[in-house]
Amino acid sequence: MVKRLKTKVSNGVNYIGLPILALAVVCFCWGTTWIASKEGVRHMPALQLAAIRQFIGGSIYICFFIFKKAPWPKGKQWKTILILSVLNFALSNGLSTWGVKFISSGLGAILNAIFPLWIVIITFFQGEKLARLAILGLIVSFSGVCVIFYDHLADFLQADFRFGIFLSIIATITWAFGSLYTKKKAATFNPYFSLGLQMFISSSILLTITETTGMSVSLNSIPVTSWYAIGYLVIVGSIMSFIAYVYMLQKLPAEISSIYAYINPIVAILLGALLFEETLNIAIAIGGTITLSGLFMVNKSIRRTRRLAVLNENQKETLEPLIS
Repeated sequence: MVKRLKTKVSNGVNYIGLPILALAVVCFCWGTTWIASKEGVRHMPALQLAAIRQFIGGSIYICFFIFKKAPWPKGKQWKTILILSVLNFALSNGLSTWGVKFISSGLGAILNAIFPLWIVIITFFQGEKLARLAILGLIVSFSGVCVIFYDHLADFLQADFRFGIFLSIIATITWAFGSLYTKKKAATFNPYFSLGLQMFISSSILLTITETTGMSVSLNSIPVTSWYAIGYLVIVGSIMSFIAYVYMLQKLPAEISSIYAYINPIVAILLGALLFEETLNIAIAIGGTITLSGLFMVNKSIRRTRRLAVLNENQKETLEPLIS
């Protein structure tokens, strides 16, 4: 009896401990990747950095699963992988990396965090009604962004700064579309293998673009600092953090797993201020807090809507046999 109890407690600790550890890894490590990207793009073209990062990361995933003799995707699964390769990696990751070449890593992280706002707006134009909490969250988040940009009004006179903001916003929109598409067309095979294939395909797309447009430099001319940044982005950002991310999504409730979206920008802002002497003032602190509070409302509304949809679907499945 005592032995069984110990086994149950041990299993419970493992179930709770590892998912929370995975969440901590995602919260901190994905925040640090903004710093690594900022350092990397100081010395080389941003899209080339994203392409090399994704090529190495994707190749490692693919080689591992080939060694494990994992089944390859079939039929329509390739269509899903191709679309997600474009939306989540070639566009979202590529453009956000390009964006931090012109704006601070902290600002890029905050803009990246607002993708739930686009999900609400996209679903609204698709015919879904907006809950009051979602509308309030949109207003609060927009107000927070306005407070942040109040400190950057003079920067908008600079074309590079405007371009960086534009790239970052487009990156969040494409990530929102990718998230919605993943929800509808989730692959039925190994999610980690899928990530590797998406990275590899997107790297091929980005490498083709950079080579044909002259937006690349020879590998020999890339300084060691950028290679260190790429290595960190591959090991920590593309492999370790993504494995932890998928694992925590599978093991933790959405209310807990979504915390990373609020902590990543804080980590990026603080490290950016410490390492690169990026601006950290009252406007950014207050505006960031307001924005993240609004995002919390939006995420809570999204989770509530999904929960109600699942309950309604379950009730429908329960009543159908009785009606027939």
